[in-house]
Amino acid sequence: MANLSVTYLGIPLKNPIIAGASNLVNNPETIKLIEESGAGAMVYKSLFEEQIQLESIQFQDELELYNERNAEMITLFPEMEHAGPKEHLTKLREARSLISIPLIASLNCIFAETWVEYAELLAETGVDALELNFFAVPRDGTTTAQSIEDEQVRIVEAVAKKVAIPISVKLSPFYTNPLQVINRMAKAGAKGFILFNRLFEPDINLDSLKHSTPFNLSAPGDYKLSLRYAGMLYNTINADVCASTGIYSGHDVARLLLAGAGAVQTVSALYKFKPAIIKNMLSELETFMHTHNYENIDDFRGLLSRDKVKDPYIYKRAQYIDLLLHSEKIFKKYPLI
Repeated sequence: MANLSVTYLGIPLKNPIIAGASNLVNNPETIKLIEESGAGAMVYKSLFEEQIQLESIQFQDELELYNERNAEMITLFPEMEHAGPKEHLTKLREARSLISIPLIASLNCIFAETWVEYAELLAETGVDALELNFFAVPRDGTTTAQSIEDEQVRIVEAVAKKVAIPISVKLSPFYTNPLQVINRMAKAGAKGFILFNRLFEPDINLDSLKHSTPFNLSAPGDYKLSLRYAGMLYNTINADVCASTGIYSGHDVARLLLAGAGAVQTVSALYKFKPAIIKNMLSELETFMHTHNYENIDDFRGLLSRDKVKDPYIYKRAQYIDLLLHSEKIFKKYPLI
């Protein structure tokens, strides 16, 4: 039997398949099912500061709804206040007690100070690592890319100094040069990078003429951008790369490991096909390794990275030019008439 064990963020995993952050963890039975299906680790759903702030405002509005209804009444609920992140922390501790596989917390904040405050609270729950869920939503034409990147690097450095557990960073691909940003964050203390964050994308309903909020699941094959950057980052940074987005099979996992990823995260496949799909993914990965006589993941990880591949142009624009020059292959597969 093939040895699927890997080390991610300095943490030993029995295999490289990680259940990514999602609301699936709201159900304790599902948490157990994910572990029983064979996941090497699990990321708990993100603690969003923005959500806490909105809930706090709504809570306060409800408390004040009936205030001062007569001259002797100031407030009905003088001692009540919003619990802040306490509910999330309680559920995270419960999840930690339910499973024995490594559990990773996830965090997204608005203010630099809160990143550090909440990171320390999450680290105290007993989780094995912390994932900083970064994304920036530009709202004006004056904020520079450099200022956004500088702020995120400072947050990585500040959190890394305050928590003892390893931290990773989940990034979107929307940087002018993601490789440079990753290099800076690795030097600031990040031990791993999840490539890439899938951002919310609103749509428009043509019948109601209103915005809609579709559940934005990935599709099989969406991993290719992650594969490209995993291949370019292999052996270039002192940090792990975890590939994400569009990973549905053990063959997908094998491809990303060949490119140089140290682990993968899957979420959409768990929603569409239930956590039991992890068993199929592990079986396919083992079959691939047996077919090629690989005993361990390290026997082939990074074999097709930029660092080791024989074709030096495979990860460069030259491959795109090559596709244009040989576009007749497309017409053979999809004839116009």
